[in-house]
Amino acid sequence: MHRLAQSLLLLVLGATALRTALTDLHLRYVGETLRPLLVVAGGTVVIAALVALRHDLDLADTPASAGDGPGSVGHQHGGGHDPAIARLLVLPVLALTLLAPPALGAYRAQRTGTVLHSSPEVSHPALPAGDPVTLTLYEFAYRASTDAGASLAGRRVRLTGFVSTSPDGRPLLARIVVSCCAADGRPIKVGLTEKAPAGLVPDTWIEVTGRRSTRIGTDPANDGPIPYLHLTVGNLCHRPGSRTSEMQCRRGRPARHHRRKGRAAQR
Repeated sequence: MHRLAQSLLLLVLGATALRTALTDLHLRYVGETLRPLLVVAGGTVVIAALVALRHDLDLADTPASAGDGPGSVGHQHGGGHDPAIARLLVLPVLALTLLAPPALGAYRAQRTGTVLHSSPEVSHPALPAGDPVTLTLYEFAYRASTDAGASLAGRRVRLTGFVSTSPDGRPLLARIVVSCCAADGRPIKVGLTEKAPAGLVPDTWIEVTGRRSTRIGTDPANDGPIPYLHLTVGNLCHRPGSRTSEMQCRRGRPARHHRRKGRAAQR
């Protein structure tokens, strides 16, 4: 492969990595905490490619003297070729542009045990003011499965996640927890009571509001706890990304509204 072509390919590779890092596409590969490193890596490759490209263009513009032989710089740059292994640079470019994996979702959640595990009883700080109070799915699940859910008593919470299903076919609310990269992603699951909207399709993103249910299920994949939410309101929403506001969910169209009736709704 011609050295000029190598520099151009390296530039495309760095630009592709940088684009991946600067958009939510990087979340399909690594956790959010690794995003700065990915930005630095992509930027470094782009700078290195630009320097190499400038050097190659300068050499190409340098005329070869009459006494230059086949080993001269100008001759090598004009017609020389480097090892064929350099062509492998095209593989990561193709992988990032044509073979981007889908985001982890219901398929992974249904086949992987919850990241939540049984924990000793602990006390939790009081929830912030607000009704309902917005929590991450993990924070709600952790609070609900420890301390008998005391920190959630009497409070309405707002959660966002995608729809998955339990082995008995009931809908679950789930998110994928990624520590390092997508390969270690594991779900956090919250069950929905019988008041859950019917006909929800897996991987549909919804925002729900409700209260903690006293029911605690068990994940058959690893016997981890699955707390439940007594759902009162559910709204369809856009898939949130690292820079997506929670307000986008509240601007989604309603999926179903439920009114509590009698004592059965106090569960």
